[in-house]
This record gives sequence, C-alpha cells and structure tokens, in this order.
Amino acid sequence: MNTNSRLPLKRQIMAYGVHLFTATGAVWGLLALLAVFHHEWRMAILWMVLAMVVDGFDGMLARWAQVSKYAPNIDGALLDNMLDYLNYVVVPALFLVESNILPYGFKLVIASAILLTSAYQFTQVDAKTDETNDYFFKGFPSYWNVVVLYMLVMGLNPWLNLAFLVLFNIMVFVPIKYIYPTRNMRLRSLTLILSYLYGIIGIWGVVQYPNVPQWVVWASFIYVGYYAVLSFWPRTPLRNMAV
Repeated sequence: MNTNSRLPLKRQIMAYGVHLFTATGAVWGLLALLAVFHHEWRMAILWMVLAMVVDGFDGMLARWAQVSKYAPNIDGALLDNMLDYLNYVVVPALFLVESNILPYGFKLVIASAILLTSAYQFTQVDAKTDETNDYFFKGFPSYWNVVVLYMLVMGLNPWLNLAFLVLFNIMVFVPIKYIYPTRNMRLRSLTLILSYLYGIIGIWGVVQYPNVPQWVVWASFIYVGYYAVLSFWPRTPLRNMAV
C-alpha cells in the first residue's frame, strides 16, 4: 500500500503547496534575467527582490508544513539549492555582464568567477552546519544578488567594485563561518528582528530605484556590521554547551 495514501490529504496539499511556492523562484529568476538582458534595471530589482522574499519564507513554511513527512517524494533541499544558485548566482552574474558596475574588460571574467566559486561553495558537503553547530554557512555564502544591488544603488567606482568582488571570491575558499540568519540560535530573537527590519527597509528602498534614499543604504550597514560581528565572534558548538 502506498504510504502517501495514509497521510491526511489536507496536510499533503499544504506540503506540496509550499514546494510550489518555493518553485516560483524559478519564474522570478527567469523574469529577472529577461529584465537584466533588456537593461530594465528597476524591473530586474523587483524580480530579484521577489525571489529573495520567497527564499526568505519558504524554509519557515516548509518546517511548519512538515514537507519531509507529507511530501516525502520531493527533495526540498535540492530544489532550494537549485533556485538559490539561479537567483543568488546566475542572475547577478548576468547583471555584472550587462550593467556598468565593473570595468569593461573584467565583466565576463568576474561573472565567470562567481559562477565557478559558487559552484564549489554550493556543493561542499559541509557548506551548511547543522543544529549541533548553531547553523552556519562555511565560506562567503554567495550573496551575490545583495552585493550587486548595493553596487548599483551606491554607484561606486567600477574599479572599487572589482576589488570587492575579487575579495569576496577569495573569501569563498576561506573556511570562516557566517550565520544563517533565520536559523541562527545565538541572540535568535534579536537576529530575527534585525533581519526582518533589514529586509523590509531594504526592499522599500531598492524598489524606488533610481531614487533610493541614501539613509536607507547607510542604515542597512548597521545590520551588515551586526551580521559580521555575530558571525566572527568566538563561539562554542551547541553540543558542548552545558545547560
């Protein structure tokens, strides 16, 4: 007898619905690519932001809907990684090629570099630590979409952008651990509050491109600083912590 037939239909529908919600990231990624290709930067930002919103909520919804139990024949982690590579790597790579963020002769080189270094980062067997190690990413966690949006909005010198991107590509291979904001257990409540505030204010700001309020950009660096400090602060693995 099929095990799925013994599961509550309502719960199965909810679980598959969450997977469908996650899968819409492919649509937003495609629309972002088309917008970038046609140099429609504001629309590209909108689709990129929408893809990030889906990615920000699908994990929470998946745990709530217990997708591994009620939709066991779909590998949600694989689906999530596929869409993350599309939206966090491929879309910003094309963005670098089509925009004027980088010096002309380096566009394709750096775009290719982030495709390759991110392929390595995504496929490490220990790219993400589990709950016993407080949920971290190992190496720079391929936030290329966030990086290119900062560069577009801030209008930095292309050579300075090039220097930052070279540095971030190198940092992929440095085994520093970066927090997974929505699953981090240290200062969890504060981290979640700041993460959602960063997302809400940041989204409100970038969708106004090209008239992004400068205070939004600079205020967002408060969260970036907090993220860096919490990531690099010495920690004790949860399995070794006495209660």
